[in-house]
Amino acid sequence: MGAHHHHHHHIDPEAGDRRVAWAVGVNMLLTVAQIVGGIVSGSLALVADAIHNFSDAISLIVALVARRIARRPSDARMTFGYHRAEIVAAMVNYTTLIVIALYLIYEAVLRLVDPPGVTGWIVVVVAAIALVVDVITALLTYAMSKSSVNIRAAFLHNVADALGSVAVIVAGTLILIYDWRLIDPLVTLGIAVYILWHVAQDIGPVIRMLMMGGPDAPGLGDVRARLMAEDGVEDLHHLHLWQIDEHRTAFEAHVVMAEDAGFAALTARLKRVLLQEFGIAHATLEVETVASGCADPR
Repeated sequence: MGAHHHHHHHIDPEAGDRRVAWAVGVNMLLTVAQIVGGIVSGSLALVADAIHNFSDAISLIVALVARRIARRPSDARMTFGYHRAEIVAAMVNYTTLIVIALYLIYEAVLRLVDPPGVTGWIVVVVAAIALVVDVITALLTYAMSKSSVNIRAAFLHNVADALGSVAVIVAGTLILIYDWRLIDPLVTLGIAVYILWHVAQDIGPVIRMLMMGGPDAPGLGDVRARLMAEDGVEDLHHLHLWQIDEHRTAFEAHVVMAEDAGFAALTARLKRVLLQEFGIAHATLEVETVASGCADPR
């Protein structure tokens, strides 16, 4: 299991999966504890927080399943492999985050109109326990969230949850001591806006990958200009640059070569430029001459 090394990330996939699995387990335990605590203390807030943590666990399960699917080798039906499973999972998790944030805004507005009563210290104590669990989960997934948009979406769920726990602790304490009830909906609004701001930043690249969009860098214009500068290239058309997944970019083009340029040498040279200067390993070049014309005219 641990012997085979994977060249692209420093975290061995199996170890990464174990971390996510641990995070799921911790969240599930907390969910059960909170539901029991909520029923015993008659606190609806605790049960609500339990459902929140359960959504955390679900987002981590979605991320974990996607990680496993993404490692399947390519086959006759999925010729590019299953890497995009992680991007689909990220999309699912970001979408649920938007729904959660909008619901929080709705709840906060209702509470601003009619501030809630005081809940006991037990809610604050359980929120503190929840915060500890959220921090543990965050630590388990933080390193992985940097290199995977899928884990980043689950990580953001977790951060949103941790902030929710902080809000319950701060608001609960202030309400109990100063009876300052508006703090609860105000903090909730702040968290909802924070979640939406984060999602707005991260969801763009995910949508672009699903839409077969190109990466931020290199730009298609840069790649075109660089290839046109090579000797023997007279024209380029039918250019496509798209991201297969977060770590792989593909390129295809029709290259019109000069009559005297060597076909094999030119193709090898262009592919070397694409790999060494732009990091594009997956390139498909169709070479034509002015005389041959384009195999696929517009």
